Amino acid sequence: MNGRENLITRQNSGVTVIGLGPMGRAMTRTLLTAGHPVTVWNRTAGRADGVVEDGAALAATPRDAIEASDLVLLSLTDYQAMYDVLDGATASLAGRTLVNLSSDTPERTREAAAWAAGHGAAFLTGGVMVPAPMVGTEAAHVYYSGPEEVMRARTETLALLGTPRYLGEDLGLAQLMYQAQLTVFLTTLSGLMHATAMLGTAGMKAEEALPELLSSADSTGDIMRAGEERPGAALDAGEHPGELSTVTMMGATSDHIVEASTSLGLDLALPRAVQAHYRRAIEDGHGGDNWTRIIDGIRSPRRPDAVRDLGPR
Repeated sequence: MNGRENLITRQNSGVTVIGLGPMGRAMTRTLLTAGHPVTVWNRTAGRADGVVEDGAALAATPRDAIEASDLVLLSLTDYQAMYDVLDGATASLAGRTLVNLSSDTPERTREAAAWAAGHGAAFLTGGVMVPAPMVGTEAAHVYYSGPEEVMRARTETLALLGTPRYLGEDLGLAQLMYQAQLTVFLTTLSGLMHATAMLGTAGMKAEEALPELLSSADSTGDIMRAGEERPGAALDAGEHPGELSTVTMMGATSDHIVEASTSLGLDLALPRAVQAHYRRAIEDGHGGDNWTRIIDGIRSPRRPDAVRDLGPR
């Protein structure tokens, strides 16, 4: 067996988890429940108390944590935290697999993979697409990318955290998918809070407003799929038929939301951002196209000095 094969296939049942926020603790407990010995390390050692009581072993140093297992899961704030934690333990990385489940940019993810390879470690990047309480449940799924043979060798263990969705060899792709998913998630959350604030100005409590608003959020996917056998195919073909919801119609709606929010004394950051997408498409001559035409402006943003005033028309 050559060194490369040894790096991929040599593994024991032990797993190391570095980073014990809610996600790290949830992963540790899931692995313990499945019968894996788990070694943990965290900058604030007290965060390990609960999982140690559940059976995890607390390492004294990052080096000890790395050396305890062939498979190391990183659940940290960002990729810089990986360097901060592991820079003193790089001599122990050779022959191990690092699975970084932290959030950052695709570029930093690829740089980190090169850094790990330089120290003889295999590397996978991943994005956990559920909150900590759902880790290890049937509803959980995790995106991964990196060398296929490494993914194949670690799939059985990683599947305990959630259904693995492997996206390919590009180490930045899982990170990109994670950020794309969070773009939808965070924008929806902001939209829900803005809408709740709007209704609150009329005396409606959030307990009354949110059930209605959540129903609207839930139906968005169905609306996007309506009449589409293959959602996204028209976008890929550059087709934006305007028989239904045109840019002009949706743009007028965005204007009304800005005007209403202004009159209610609410923050305008979110509604003006949405309004800007439609105004750009109209200014580019696409008012009669389907609202999906706004993707052109998102793909090719104007220079800051070219952005026009977004005050009421």
